[in-house]
Amino acid sequence: MESLHLAYALVGTLAVVLALASRKMRDLPVSEPLLALVLGAVLGPVALGLISVPDDVRDLALLEGSRLVVALSVMAAALRFPASRLGSVARAVAVLLLVVMPVSAALSGAAALLLGFPLALAALVGACLAPTDPVLAGSIVSGEPAERTLPGRLRHMLSAESGLNDGLALPLVALAIAVVVPGGTLGEHVGRVAYEVLVAVVIGGVLGALGGWATRFATRHRDLEPAPDLVLTMLLAVAALGVARTAHTDGILAVFIAGTVYNLLVTGDEREPQEDTDEAVNRYLSLPVFFLLGLVLPWEDWGRLGPAAVLFVVAVLVVRRLPAVVALARPLGLDLRQAAFLGWFGPMGASSIFYVAHSIDKGVTDPRFFAAATLMIVASVVVFGVTSSPGRKLYGRSAAPEPARASG
Repeated sequence: MESLHLAYALVGTLAVVLALASRKMRDLPVSEPLLALVLGAVLGPVALGLISVPDDVRDLALLEGSRLVVALSVMAAALRFPASRLGSVARAVAVLLLVVMPVSAALSGAAALLLGFPLALAALVGACLAPTDPVLAGSIVSGEPAERTLPGRLRHMLSAESGLNDGLALPLVALAIAVVVPGGTLGEHVGRVAYEVLVAVVIGGVLGALGGWATRFATRHRDLEPAPDLVLTMLLAVAALGVARTAHTDGILAVFIAGTVYNLLVTGDEREPQEDTDEAVNRYLSLPVFFLLGLVLPWEDWGRLGPAAVLFVVAVLVVRRLPAVVALARPLGLDLRQAAFLGWFGPMGASSIFYVAHSIDKGVTDPRFFAAATLMIVASVVVFGVTSSPGRKLYGRSAAPEPARASG
């Protein structure tokens, strides 16, 4: 219990310090999740040894903690831009979801073969690493520096993609789990995945519509006070997640659909105070999950992966996303500079942590899986945390961007 209280104290203090320096953090070559990850690693068993987490606690805490964080983050992604503008990026986002994400899963899985993994386990690693993380992506496309430097359409594409693919990655992960963990026929697994996706869309749509109409009614009749208004979309995210999970469906997808439908129904003036709260949650509520990941890093299992681990990390960083996005620049409606930026900044983070923990919860027990996936997630948090601010500045200097269409 003392370890838990120490964890509260330290990660809470870190969050307060980072919040007080929030404006400066936008320009530094580090990210909040990276600092939380480093703090956890320093305090964990391999370094100072102040906090240790048993494996059973680790798995449950990572699963439920990342589930909640990703749900709140995809809600923030759904609200970051007016939903009326979604049509302008719908085709591009469809290409990113239907082409780039499966290609990313396949190429990341192929890279895992360098570690000597069997094909099924490598495919599962690739599927878990496929989705773009809304927490880390949000830090790239939100805030005044991003609004000043990056085109609105580019920011909108990355936000919408990171919100949707966290839920739509479930079919890839579920089918890979079905191969790794025996039980049931392929038809049964496909049917189950279809049920989870379709019912999640219905649940999200219904709850988003009810939330939007209720907000408009309460605002019109002055029943909604300012303080509850600030956290209303957070409460909607938790409600959608809970209803979807009770129905055994894809909770993350349900939250994003709920947020998008809510966004369609609620005006910008009504939504503006909620956007700031959602962005704050996206930046700081994720810190405990990355801190926990730092505490439980499997250093010994990483060592057992051997020198091929370096090749695996480099291969995933280089080929997972960038070549496909650059090759599809024309269908995406991007010039080469924009495609290179979008291709590079598709980080792996809390969403991949969630799918790794979900896979373990479904019966994947091979320690090599947790080792390889967490190694890649850590590499992503480090690399994208270090390159996000310089990359954004480099993009701004390379040519005068189009006027940014801000989130209002």
